[in-house]
Amino acid sequence: MRILVTNDDGIGAEGLRRLAETAKRFGEVWVVAPADQCSAMSQCVTIRKSLTVRPEDFPVDGVKAYSVTGTPADCVDAALGYLMKDHRPDWCFSGMNRGYNAGFDIAYSGTVGAAMQALMLGVPAIAFSNQMGDVYEVADRYMAEIAEELLKKEKLTHEIWNVNFPGCSLEDCKGIEWDVEIESIPYYYGDYPVEKRADGSVILHDRNVYHEDHGERHTDVAALLHNKVSVGKIRSMVL
Repeated sequence: MRILVTNDDGIGAEGLRRLAETAKRFGEVWVVAPADQCSAMSQCVTIRKSLTVRPEDFPVDGVKAYSVTGTPADCVDAALGYLMKDHRPDWCFSGMNRGYNAGFDIAYSGTVGAAMQALMLGVPAIAFSNQMGDVYEVADRYMAEIAEELLKKEKLTHEIWNVNFPGCSLEDCKGIEWDVEIESIPYYYGDYPVEKRADGSVILHDRNVYHEDHGERHTDVAALLHNKVSVGKIRSMVL
């Protein structure tokens, strides 16, 4: 099996390394990731501008790695249209994102956007995300197990899998919630402290906070707020 691994946090991201290590358990791994941070790019692609593709040293033995001066979706295009043109991947793993991709926030996600780009080009995909921070106990415990289970299933042609890991301790994790629905509101919402300037302009400082009341619904956000791993599907808007 050949797996393309990409992300939106950039070629040097810790989550990318962890995902590549997991993917290597299942076959040959090619990493093609943005040269820089590209969060919230959704499925944006570069037009009227060239892309630079550069070989990279990668901290996982046996992995071919390249950076691309473009978006996550550009990375998938560069992989399938050039780098892996004669070595087409069987799957695309996108992530592991630093921060949840749940609820309506998936509309902005570069992690999800890369997975969707792969799907549109005929490659089934799984998006992986972890709670913002540096606690990976739950992801380290369950990522390979979940990936193995999803790889056994029939390949999706109109949907991708979306997996989110809570950033709690393994002891506090309440297990896996399968087949969750997408929450009908964003996980995060914008709250902008305003700084007024003498020239009449204002600066809106970014401060995302999250909704805490999601009840007991069978959704991705509710699962995460209850310290559960969420696994669900996202349907492509065009397929």
